[in-house]
Amino acid sequence: MDAGAIVAQLWPGRGAQVDVLGGGLTNHNYKVTLDGGDAYVLRIAGRGTDLLGIDRAAEHEAALVAANAGVGPEVAGFVDGCLVTRFVEGEIVPAERMREPETIDRVAAALRLVHGGPEIGAEFDSFRIVESYRDTAASRGGRVPDRFADAHALARRIEETRGETTPRLCHNDLLNANFIDDGTSIRIVDWEYAGMGDVFFDLANFAVNHELDDAQSRRLLSTYAGELREEDERALALMRFMSDFREAMWGVVQATVSELDVDFEAYASEHFDRLDRTAASSAFRAALEAA
Repeated sequence: MDAGAIVAQLWPGRGAQVDVLGGGLTNHNYKVTLDGGDAYVLRIAGRGTDLLGIDRAAEHEAALVAANAGVGPEVAGFVDGCLVTRFVEGEIVPAERMREPETIDRVAAALRLVHGGPEIGAEFDSFRIVESYRDTAASRGGRVPDRFADAHALARRIEETRGETTPRLCHNDLLNANFIDDGTSIRIVDWEYAGMGDVFFDLANFAVNHELDDAQSRRLLSTYAGELREEDERALALMRFMSDFREAMWGVVQATVSELDVDFEAYASEHFDRLDRTAASSAFRAALEAA
């Protein structure tokens, strides 16, 4: 279904202007402005996104939870797997501002609301996802990097160290582009990878994607939990590795799926490089040996 057909189905008889929104690597995004001035974002899935582990019904569920918590935009519709949300007037928060104490506190509060929300019918297990991405890439004739084996061995050790965790609703894709400041609050958009998982993957994903230093990471943890705990610092150090491992293998799969003119092999290599740096850090080694 194309954008025009969805707009006609949702708002029959209404005049609408449909403009392409840029920025997505897995979807086609459009801004729909109705004749009364109301504006919405229409999200149409790109080819092969199911191979990335994306469940559109789960995305809809998570978006509703986030909207009800005041963290995500209002959900206006869900048609044939295409999500429609209220357009948020605001700005993508610059990465340097995301590292400021006030913004870190606002993000921690938003994540705490989401993590405390109701369950949805999807899981997000980073340890299984990297294996699934490996198998998907191989089945499509893609090249699984030699670096996977060593990273996977470390991931097994991390999984053993983490042990059993209580699954909570997590976003799992906390890139800078997914944070919009509407002037009152920070909204988190793009819930397509959401699922019940380890909150420390979410926290680590935010920390590594925004290059938080040690002090900023401690601020994130202490604001999130109300206190700074050594076990939380260890969990964050370990899951920073898993955040980049997932992202690297996402790039490996995208190299076999995407029609975009993007060097996904280089993207994967960049994240393998970063997880190698994480694995070499004293904080990571201490966290792995703490168990």
